[in-house]
Amino acid sequence: MNKKRWILTLALTLVTTLTIGARDCKNDETYLMLRDTMRFAFNTGDSASFFESVRKLEDYLLSQDDLHNYYTQRCNEIVFLMNHQKIFEAYKAAQQLSKELRERGLNKEMYMAINMMGHIYRYCGNYDAAKKAFREVIALMEKYGYYESMPPIYMNIVNIEMGDDAEEAIEMLNKAAEIAKVYAPERVFDIETRRILSYYNLGETTKFLEGYKYYKEGIDKGLSSVSGRSIEIYYQAYLGNTDKAIEMARNEMGDKGNDIITNLYKNAGRWEEAYESQRKEMATHDSINMVILSNSMKGIEDEIRLYEAEREAARNRTIGLTIAICLLLMLIAALSYIVYSRRRHIQQLKKAYEHALESDNMKTAFIRNINHEVRTPLNIISGFAQVISDPNIDMSVEERMNISKMVLKNTNLITSQFDEMIELSLNENSGDDVKTEEIKIADELANIISERKDEVNTGVDLHMHSMLTEGFSAHVNKKMLYRMVNILLDNAIKNTTSGYIIIKAEANTKLLNIAVEDTGIGIAPEEADRIFERFVKLDSFKEGLGLGLTLCRMLAKRIGGDVILDTNYAGPGARFIINLPIKQ
Repeated sequence: MNKKRWILTLALTLVTTLTIGARDCKNDETYLMLRDTMRFAFNTGDSASFFESVRKLEDYLLSQDDLHNYYTQRCNEIVFLMNHQKIFEAYKAAQQLSKELRERGLNKEMYMAINMMGHIYRYCGNYDAAKKAFREVIALMEKYGYYESMPPIYMNIVNIEMGDDAEEAIEMLNKAAEIAKVYAPERVFDIETRRILSYYNLGETTKFLEGYKYYKEGIDKGLSSVSGRSIEIYYQAYLGNTDKAIEMARNEMGDKGNDIITNLYKNAGRWEEAYESQRKEMATHDSINMVILSNSMKGIEDEIRLYEAEREAARNRTIGLTIAICLLLMLIAALSYIVYSRRRHIQQLKKAYEHALESDNMKTAFIRNINHEVRTPLNIISGFAQVISDPNIDMSVEERMNISKMVLKNTNLITSQFDEMIELSLNENSGDDVKTEEIKIADELANIISERKDEVNTGVDLHMHSMLTEGFSAHVNKKMLYRMVNILLDNAIKNTTSGYIIIKAEANTKLLNIAVEDTGIGIAPEEADRIFERFVKLDSFKEGLGLGLTLCRMLAKRIGGDVILDTNYAGPGARFIINLPIKQ
């Protein structure tokens, strides 16, 4: 879907929906004049005129003590920034909006900031975070009685879920319709016609035809629906007029019709055209994602320049961060090239189409993880940079040391994440033989515990239990063993808040077994294989890219062993086992 067009739709929704609570100014002539000027500047896309006009409108609303309408215009600023793909600036503006609402104690209006964050997450492809934000908005609206504004928020979730979970989407449609019937009857027709599209996508032909009849009856009564063009297109496809339906989608919907065109080709069994349409759509998505990333990077670079000017001592760390970002862009370019090359050489068009979808999902997961895991520490660094650079803040030496530690910690976190990706790539592509040396296993494990003992959570006991014979040694690669055990310890430390973490070691004539056992949150047995896949994180709020266990298993296999999750472990917690062959 064309994101610029989607954001424009969002803007119109804000102007008409979020202003419902205006107390004093909604019929004021000065307000209406300033509002219309702002709307005109917004629609023309003139940044200078828009920000000048919206500032005048905001100043007037503050002078009238109309805070609800004032913060509505602040939301329009964020929408304008998103509309111009300035995601980094939009994110900062949304965070500032949230901060001001909290400081003013305006809990009833907090849904505005959360709603903006939901749209930013959705724009960047982080659909899980977007759905969580929209659900929180619904909860706040229900708490404070904004029922008439709830149906559009439900529809935001519907638009996200329709491609992933049709049943959940239908449930959200039902809730939106129930609320609209009572509090916003003018929205009912639009919601019900959106349901017609879901029937077509689910293959429920009878319900689709009944819905189409309902839609036509509504049109005859003078009603309108944003889904009307899509319904007419799908109806032509149902009649067998596939080419006519595709032409309608192309002429009437522009880039927004790309999804529909691909779906029409697929349903007609015309795989070659479906593949070509999907390729163009993915190219458009890639282009948009690169623009988003580029704009975000520019904002980040501006923050870094300011930080360097204020604190020359931090230059080395920021240079390292810039290099890491360049490596990220190179890696994304390499992945894009690999995906493109593979598609070009696939012979069977249907298989190529399915493979393209799979590759796109993998790339989306990669971008989501990178976007979150790099953005969070960057925001922390940026925030502390602003604190340190403020000449009005008087800080003690201890406070400055704590800030310096936090900046260094988050810089190291970003560096370690890129190191992990590079290490995974090097081990995956290396065909060199692994050099081994004879080491005392128990001593090596004891050294690892000694290094990590201070990192465990308070109340957690980290120790070792060796069932090896005294002085037992084996030929292994010391660095690889050290890395594998530390990866498993990282997971145990992050997920264990009480109890113990224990490293166990035993051996027979053929195998050396090293187990890392904890009393943490545990892992379901059905996830035993999936957790070793790339970018898989069972808890999306935990730090990391989801590559640790993948790297751990890859290292083990390079030296002839393996890493598994012990599904027979009764718990609580989880047990991972490293199996390594013993060379005679």
